[in-house]
Amino acid sequence: MKTTNENRQQSLADRVFVVICLSATFGLAGCQQDGAAEKAGKKIDSAAENAEQKYDLATARADQKIKEAKELLDQKADKAGEYINESTDASKGALEKAGKKIDQATEKAGQELEGAKKSVINKAETAGEYIDDSVITTAVKAAILNEPLLSASHIDVTTAKGVVKLSGKVDSEPSIGRAMEVVNSQKHVKSVEVDLVVNASPSK
Repeated sequence: MKTTNENRQQSLADRVFVVICLSATFGLAGCQQDGAAEKAGKKIDSAAENAEQKYDLATARADQKIKEAKELLDQKADKAGEYINESTDASKGALEKAGKKIDQATEKAGQELEGAKKSVINKAETAGEYIDDSVITTAVKAAILNEPLLSASHIDVTTAKGVVKLSGKVDSEPSIGRAMEVVNSQKHVKSVEVDLVVNASPSK
C-alpha cells in the first residue's frame, strides 16, 4: 500500500513538474512573443514614420513642381497676352492705314467724278451752244434772204454763243437798220454785231 501511495505521489509530482515546465515554457514563449511583437510594432512605427516622411517629401516636391508649372504658364500667358496686344495694335494700325487709303481713294475718285461731270456738262453746254448757234445762223440767213430790202445785199452771218455778227455789203444805210431788225427778231439771239459796208457803186 505504501508503495502504491508513493507511486501516486511520485506520479503527481511528475505531473506538477510537467505543468510547471509547460507553464515556464509558455511563459518564456509568451515573453519571446511579446518581445517580437514589440519589435514588430517598432518596425511598423518606423516604417509608418518613414512612409509619412516620404509622403510629405513627395507632396512638397509635387507642390513645388505645380508652383513652377503655374509660374511657367503665367509667364507664357503673359507673353501670349503681349503678343496678342502687339498683334492687335499692329492690326489696328494696318486697319487705320487701310481706312485712310480707302478714304483718300474715295475722295480722289469723287474729285475725278466731279471733274468728269463738269467736263461732260461743259462739253454738253458747248455742243448745245454750237447747235444753238448753228440754228440761229440758219434762221438769220433765211430771214435775210426772205427780206425784199436785203435781197440784193451780200451779208455773211456768224453766231457765237448767241451773238450774231453781220459782215459784208449792203446797197444803202436803211438796209443796215433793216438787217439788224431782222436779226433781233429771231429766237435765241442775244445781241447783234454789225460790220456791214454800204456799197457805193450802183448795181447793174
